[in-house]
Amino acid sequence: MKDKSISSLFTDIRVLIALFVAFRLCLLFAYQPFLLEGQAERGAGVGGDRAYHYALTSLVGEGLLPFRDWWSEFPPVWYIATSGVYLFLGQNVAYESWSLVLGVLMIASEVGILFAVKRLGTRLHGASVGFALGWVYALLVAPAVFMWWNFDSWVTCFALWAIVALLESRPTRSALWVALGALTKFVPLLWVGALVRFYTPRQALRYIGVVLGVVVLAYAPFFALNPEFSLISLTAQFNKPSYQTVWALLDGNYTTGNFGSVESHLTAEGVRDGVLDKNPAVIPSVLRLGVALALGAWIFWRVQRRDALGVVAFMGITLNLFYLQSQGWSPQWLTLILPLLLLVFPTRNGVLVAVMLSILAFVEYPFIFIRTGDTEGVLLPTHPLFNTWVLIVLFRTFILGAVCVAFYQKLRQQPNPDLAI
Repeated sequence: MKDKSISSLFTDIRVLIALFVAFRLCLLFAYQPFLLEGQAERGAGVGGDRAYHYALTSLVGEGLLPFRDWWSEFPPVWYIATSGVYLFLGQNVAYESWSLVLGVLMIASEVGILFAVKRLGTRLHGASVGFALGWVYALLVAPAVFMWWNFDSWVTCFALWAIVALLESRPTRSALWVALGALTKFVPLLWVGALVRFYTPRQALRYIGVVLGVVVLAYAPFFALNPEFSLISLTAQFNKPSYQTVWALLDGNYTTGNFGSVESHLTAEGVRDGVLDKNPAVIPSVLRLGVALALGAWIFWRVQRRDALGVVAFMGITLNLFYLQSQGWSPQWLTLILPLLLLVFPTRNGVLVAVMLSILAFVEYPFIFIRTGDTEGVLLPTHPLFNTWVLIVLFRTFILGAVCVAFYQKLRQQPNPDLAI
């Protein structure tokens, strides 16, 4: 007689959530974040940007508010949240307490991602695959690490729930999720392309109107306080020199994408501090973007699969094309790439590609770049691991390009009537 207890155990959402949350909470408590002598970071967030974010956020303890007294290279949601946590905990808040609270918020966003992956997997492939994807995501190492390094978990959570709402015929709610994601990082704005392609012009215009309306209203107070710093937050990322991409190899920029010191954020001129010692682009960003847009337009008109899976595949190929043309690469960008990859390809090959991208990301950083402390984060061509890094960049670019081809092939298939939108 077949034992049904095993299958029921793995299809119990309470078991999945309990293990998922407990694993991350135990990591947070076992490797509590702290700063050694006020500088060197230890604990769960080591290797990431959390200490840098704390250094900026702690300016509020001196009465200096984000967007009014200092600029940020990100939209307002993240630093408004970190500043709010800092002020809530009191004056001169220790990094340990501040980072622990943010760690709990990261876990909450990861739970949101898990629910979204399961829900979308069920919508696209059925209940059993939805549960399987939930377990696969729970076991991926990359999201469990990146959640301590940066705040891309928030962006991914907002972006995935925007897809959930869209596929469940709640376009206004979806647009609100996109707007919230765009106010954290601009990436979710890419979802607008799928609206234009798969929905009527009236639906797309209404969706775009809601997104732009929320973003404009959110930015209005900051532009009233300090228009110069607010404008920098909108444009700073696009002015970064190349890093960790094939474009960086061409330009001779062998470093990561750090933006500059805390002090540089206090003046508008400081936005150039992270650019002065870098080489200019050999291939202009306008040309890269133009090629990507032309390729995107070609794909746009050749889409045949106009169903729910087609929508997700179109978002996936749009995201990957954007990252391929981008002057830089950050490992935590996998936080959004991996769920979309698994949702479109819930197969062994999909999982293996996700694992391969994760391994490449961690070998590149921190394994290789952690060994550049004596050269201030620059991986010199004389470094014994330089050629290995070059191969990693090329191989990662090749994989992302291959994923784009796979997404395109999926978009060329006939739609599934059961996945009608």
